Amino acid sequence: MEVELVTIGDELLLGFTIDTNAAHLARQLADAGITIRRRATVGDTAGEIVDAVQAALDRTGAVITTGGLGPTSDDLTKPSIARIFGREMFLDEEHVGWMQERWRARFGREMPESNRNQAMLPRGARKLQNNHGSAPGIWLEDERGRWVAMLPGVPREMRGMLADTLLPLVRERAGTGGRVVRSLTLRTTGIAESMLADMIGDRLMNWPSLSLAYLPGIDGVDLRVTIRDAESQVADEQLSTATDALRKAVGAGIYGTESEDMPEIVLALCRSRHETIAVAESCTGGLLGARLTTPAGSSDVFLGGVIAYSNTVKEQQLGASASDIEQHGAVSEPVVRQMAMGVRALMGASIGIGITGIAGPGGGSEEKPVGTVWIGVDFGGVVEARLARLWGNREEVRYRAAQLAMEIVRRRLSA
Repeated sequence: MEVELVTIGDELLLGFTIDTNAAHLARQLADAGITIRRRATVGDTAGEIVDAVQAALDRTGAVITTGGLGPTSDDLTKPSIARIFGREMFLDEEHVGWMQERWRARFGREMPESNRNQAMLPRGARKLQNNHGSAPGIWLEDERGRWVAMLPGVPREMRGMLADTLLPLVRERAGTGGRVVRSLTLRTTGIAESMLADMIGDRLMNWPSLSLAYLPGIDGVDLRVTIRDAESQVADEQLSTATDALRKAVGAGIYGTESEDMPEIVLALCRSRHETIAVAESCTGGLLGARLTTPAGSSDVFLGGVIAYSNTVKEQQLGASASDIEQHGAVSEPVVRQMAMGVRALMGASIGIGITGIAGPGGGSEEKPVGTVWIGVDFGGVVEARLARLWGNREEVRYRAAQLAMEIVRRRLSA
């Protein structure tokens, strides 16, 4: 089966909201053996919705939309698609009653009148149960077997309804015989895309049914292996064999799989070895500490930190030498070593991390251009310092510096 996706909302076109719905739908449908032929995004205009959905129906006869099912005047998905099918809209009184009870139970007051719009349905539509919100999904089908499934745009609601209700329906219609499209991602950081390509070479040539994509991003380069139109067991076996080959080629450069994030991996390694971390940050301004405290339960590893933006704080709080700052500059190996040692001692941690650099856009020089970052890590009294030449705008340099600091810790603890 081939399906087209149409995501709806002015906020998507204007860039205020990132369209995570389409990506999630594509992954879930591919795992069910369903091919996404095309993806489109349109604004909250009836004519644009009609044009996009009508064209998709003409090509594949199967369309999934997200967005435009809310209670406000810009939520035009249902009447627009009902027009394509020649259906009138009606008020589902049963759903109105359910929403009213839900509002009283959850909010202790009466439901706003505008929410009644969410109970307006096309005649002959199948209501798709939403266990995560008030707007029902809708399945609308014509006499030729062409169908449109309408899901809410709120990601939490869309994902829940997809898993609970829509995927079982689509799987039943698809009848793929157990054939799937499946991918597996290996994550790397600190290795250029071209270097990875040289390391990997032609190692996947023995599996012509597999494709390898290099996906560079601010975290690093992800390696995504994909197999299409294969039986589930065969797909898993080939992906496992292929990713084993990639691990041998890239080695310790691979730090995780799929959606694993560096802080989670570093925290897990520290827990397994009873290590604790403290950070001293200059150019990253607390970003490293923020990332390390994002995962739940990080307090058993992360003790605290110092945002040592000024030289005075580096000296008074971390014990950095004023003469070293004068002679070598705040962005230097001697200073970052003292920052790492100072914060480890100050917090009583077993690992101290120091970062100092020039994030830009100003402040660089010929000797120390923007993107120059020193990272120091004190492992129980043994200090490792590394000079990095990072690229990108200010936020990208800061993010890459924090990522590299965690990668140094990960490699040391994984050795």
